[in-house]
Amino acid sequence: FFFFQFIMVQPVAILLDMDGVLAEVSQSYRGAILKTCAHFLNSDVVTSELVSAAKARGGCNNDWVLSLDLIKEHLPPSATHPTLDDVTAKFEEIYQGTDDTPGLNCTETLIPSQTLLSSLPSLAPVAIVTGRPRGDCMSFLNLHGLLSLSSLGPDVPCVCMEDGPAKPSAFPVLKACELLGVEPGEAVVMVGDTPDDIRAAVKAGCTGVGVATPDEYRKALEAGKGPEDTNLGKAMMDCGAKKVMKPGLDELPDLFS
Repeated sequence: FFFFQFIMVQPVAILLDMDGVLAEVSQSYRGAILKTCAHFLNSDVVTSELVSAAKARGGCNNDWVLSLDLIKEHLPPSATHPTLDDVTAKFEEIYQGTDDTPGLNCTETLIPSQTLLSSLPSLAPVAIVTGRPRGDCMSFLNLHGLLSLSSLGPDVPCVCMEDGPAKPSAFPVLKACELLGVEPGEAVVMVGDTPDDIRAAVKAGCTGVGVATPDEYRKALEAGKGPEDTNLGKAMMDCGAKKVMKPGLDELPDLFS
């Protein structure tokens, strides 16, 4: 198995991150980070650019922890810092919603087409590898019909937050390989939108392929650049990504001969 000009022979498994790869989350998870930080800081000092920069640095797979870290960075030294439980509770209230207020999860949309996703299992077995809690993962898959027989299927394996160490640990990638019954190696392709996804793939001895998020790609296009020129794209290439694709995964089948 090898890459040559980004062309790979038949993969034995395709592992898909969820946020930024399947789910458009700029107004949901990213929005919940911003609103959570604004709540505790009483200001909008934490911006989407700061969140993207943190994601590009890596080590930010847990959005609750990232929110707390950003809050701590911007609180005065003398201020009382919220606990992770405090931040998690506010984040979940914003993301999931309350009886009176819809959650930001309602803003999520499916990035790839159903036709594209339904074609992937014919290339190789597919698994989801995400930092989401399992409930959020399954809710998105159900809402967008991805568990149907005509899509990824009702038995698509999902490795989620509760299963063990998060990316950039190799654990989620290795666990997905175990669930699919395949040996980790270059013919296992992990598709993600952050350096942590690529680092996890490389540590597991697998192949990392990046994909630009819709928001990052739009900004790149406006500047006359491609997906590999985004901040996250550059960071993923630096971490060992073989390629960074535009959103939607349309290029993914073309990577394989």
